[in-house]
Amino acid sequence: MSLTARIGELSPYLRLLRPELYYMDLTLPASSAILASYLATGELPEILPFLIAVVGGFAAITSSYVFNDCCDIDIDTINLPGRPLPSSKVSKNSAMLYAGLLLLIAGAAAFYLNPESLVVLFIAAATITIYSIFAKRNTFLSFLPVGISYGLVPIGVWLAFDPAGILKGSDGVILPLPAICFGLMMCVTDWAFTLGGVARDVEGDRLKGAPTMPVTFGIPFTARFVTFWWIVGVIASVIIGGSAHLGPVFFAGALASGLWMLAQCIDFIKHPTPERGGALFLNGSNYRAVMFGSMILDVVLCIYIGSYTSILW
Repeated sequence: MSLTARIGELSPYLRLLRPELYYMDLTLPASSAILASYLATGELPEILPFLIAVVGGFAAITSSYVFNDCCDIDIDTINLPGRPLPSSKVSKNSAMLYAGLLLLIAGAAAFYLNPESLVVLFIAAATITIYSIFAKRNTFLSFLPVGISYGLVPIGVWLAFDPAGILKGSDGVILPLPAICFGLMMCVTDWAFTLGGVARDVEGDRLKGAPTMPVTFGIPFTARFVTFWWIVGVIASVIIGGSAHLGPVFFAGALASGLWMLAQCIDFIKHPTPERGGALFLNGSNYRAVMFGSMILDVVLCIYIGSYTSILW
């Protein structure tokens, strides 16, 4: 059975959370928590705070998906009519309550872990709300707030395990270089990631008057623009590994998956169609998930095999 068929069999409330992106949306907060704890303490995070951070991060990310779907019902009716909202399997009011519940879960998790994380969550939620309500319908630069919002996700999780010291005690460093690079990498790759999906949705956006980049400048231009930011993102992932002194497993995973991702981008440039943009959207999710998974495994090896990091450092 294909992935699309399996997703179609899920509850509409689970489908609102984008099952095709689950791996990325779980490994992002998990890798952020593990790397932050390792660099701050030399150890893995305690299991309860770790689980709370992963659940909270996942809830924060998916709440934005549900809220965006509520704002895009008219466009999705054209582009993605099988989604729960345009197909009337979930009402808009129910979806709004669902988005609010997910955000409440994320807020409770952030407050429990570190009030600084809660502040970051508020900023991220406000930024993505600007995208869903205003930016997408008014400017081709609407991808900018999306990247900023998702770039704040690893920062918020990081602060739960390595506080900045503004609202909670710390080691005197507001954010170490790996955390800054992690946030920037997530930001720029999400610009590219989002625009792949937007290229897929160009027909509905054009008909509903949303001046997205593919509508305004065309898919060929968007393909080249997306490729540039994926290149920057792959470079940023290498900088994360270097600044954190990670080992060969991370670099192998990040570079192999990164080069594969860039090959997909080149194919998008050669075949600038909505369908290829949609495929690149999923490719971007898989690339980041593999990179985050490589980071998790690498940190475990750094902690439990004493000579591992000396392979490179």
